[in-house]
Amino acid sequence: MEKPSNTIEKEVTPSQIMQVGVGFWASKTLLTAVNLELFTHLTLCPLSGEEIKKKLGLQSRALYDFLDTLVSLGFLNREGLKDEAFYSNTEETDLFLDKAKPSYIGGILEMANNRLYEFWGNLEEALKTGEPQNEIKHNGASLFDELYKDSQKLKEFMMAMQGAQMGSFMALADKFDFSNHETLCDIGGASAALSIQVAQKNPHMKCISADLPVVQSIAEENIERFQLQDSISALSLDFFEEREFPKADIITMGNILHDWGLHDKKMLLKKAYNALPSGGALIVVENVIDNERRENTFGLLMSLNMLVETLEGFDFTASDFEGWAKEIGFSKVEMMPLAGPTSAVIAYK
Repeated sequence: MEKPSNTIEKEVTPSQIMQVGVGFWASKTLLTAVNLELFTHLTLCPLSGEEIKKKLGLQSRALYDFLDTLVSLGFLNREGLKDEAFYSNTEETDLFLDKAKPSYIGGILEMANNRLYEFWGNLEEALKTGEPQNEIKHNGASLFDELYKDSQKLKEFMMAMQGAQMGSFMALADKFDFSNHETLCDIGGASAALSIQVAQKNPHMKCISADLPVVQSIAEENIERFQLQDSISALSLDFFEEREFPKADIITMGNILHDWGLHDKKMLLKKAYNALPSGGALIVVENVIDNERRENTFGLLMSLNMLVETLEGFDFTASDFEGWAKEIGFSKVEMMPLAGPTSAVIAYK
């Protein structure tokens, strides 16, 4: 007689396949709600479906399907049902998706809706050709070329990037030991968000936020808003054209390296190495892919996004970065988890 087995067989289902396969349904529902500024309208008080319909200019058909999908996804709270229902923000959407709050991260979601959603529809073509699927495909101009033509669009993009990266910059300012350093230069500093976080939490630090001339005024405006003119200066810098980076104890790059191919990555690492003193540190903040390339799904997806958006860009593992850094001459590399899928890889001279 056979002995009963204690092994519990795993049920094989298509649930994961279906959830991911039609995941764009949920994504587009959230992105649409952000674009309509639904969560900003709900900040002051709960609203009925009819009130939301009028404020957002919606039709009655599928109104409650739209709102209740957001409830089901965990982005709205609801009391009552359909005509008797009142909707309100969750803690997360109230904090991060209300445009009136400095914690607003919706800018990156607005860009995902208005630009990336269409471009990602051509991922298959990108994989077959290795070519970007964004503006450069249609008119020969890169994303940055398009942004630099319009100061308002550029500012909106910078604020979107600031919102997307703020959590990781805050974590870096808290976790990294700045006590033995005095100066920092953030290469590709955009709106100066990283420098602002470091200066606020480490008052002894003197920071430079370095980026293209067209970005300098945005950084200066942000620095002035936080009254940090004595701690941070905005510098005009084209990191491809300039032979050297400003000298500093710490060089930082936030989501810069993944925009470029391997040759340019190494060039930027070399310029950082040359600008640092002995004992100085290069801190690179990215959605660093885990070394086994199994866990950080967001980092892997971001690398696919670089395929869609850039000519040669890609994301990388800590092991990849360590190999490049040591080839350049850095003596030690360590990794510091920050917020969500983001980490800092730190190379010491």
